[in-house]
Amino acid sequence: MSSELTISDPSPALTVSAGEPLVWGRRTYVMGIINLTPDSFSGDGLADHPQAAVALARRMEADGADIIDVGAESTRPGSQPIAAAAEIDRLLPALSAICQAVTVPVSVDTYKAPVARRAIDAGASIINDVWGCLADGNMARVIAAAGVPAILMHNQNNTQYADLVPDVIAGLDRISGIARAAGIAPHNIILDPGIGFGKTADHNLELLRRLPELRQLGYPLLLGVSRKSTIGRILDLPLEDRLEGTAAAVAMSIAGGADIVRVHDVKEMVRVTRMTDAIVRDWRPDGWPNR
Repeated sequence: MSSELTISDPSPALTVSAGEPLVWGRRTYVMGIINLTPDSFSGDGLADHPQAAVALARRMEADGADIIDVGAESTRPGSQPIAAAAEIDRLLPALSAICQAVTVPVSVDTYKAPVARRAIDAGASIINDVWGCLADGNMARVIAAAGVPAILMHNQNNTQYADLVPDVIAGLDRISGIARAAGIAPHNIILDPGIGFGKTADHNLELLRRLPELRQLGYPLLLGVSRKSTIGRILDLPLEDRLEGTAAAVAMSIAGGADIVRVHDVKEMVRVTRMTDAIVRDWRPDGWPNR
């Protein structure tokens, strides 16, 4: 296991909302999701509507998002992959406009090296790879050459585990090792346990419950729990009615050690995050206690 790294290692050279330097451990950062796909699992895809995507990015920034995450290929279970060229064609008009319209870092959700390379050239500051650099052998080298942070997610094509949490930890340790061997700086590695990817609903709940165990890897953690099917199954609710379930999962993610939460409902989840941070991280808003 990677034992020499700690969360106190340098943070990526990024500024987030209101020009604040990103510093791990200071507070939880909120990543807003923009889907450019026609088949988004959350039904919020903005394919062929780049100006709507720009308006959404601006609204998310105004609502307190620290990072905007843009994706042009659906990664929901059962979705059909598209070629890199098609993904680039769908991504670049909106991505280029978003990068010019907001001041917070823009992340691109892709597992293809050619897409990542074009996205970085267009202004993306972070690459979010749901296959942790395993799907494309060139991905880690592209990220390393650009010197940008990488979000590396645990994923697999089935839900079979010998022992869930140790297996996920081992998988994350493997992909972080691959990233470092390719030249990605340790302070540019962020890990995601992959809630909803290659896991059953019970697996997802167990990972959330045992999230502190993943801290042993020594890297910042991103959690994506927004509107996930596990919430729908527990509460018997459709996608559009999972706000409270998402809020509970986000709060518990933070209590378990999440450093970034990836969400659709930015305004509401920023409020949840700040209140949870006040309890868990002893965070206080500017001007405290003279408000």
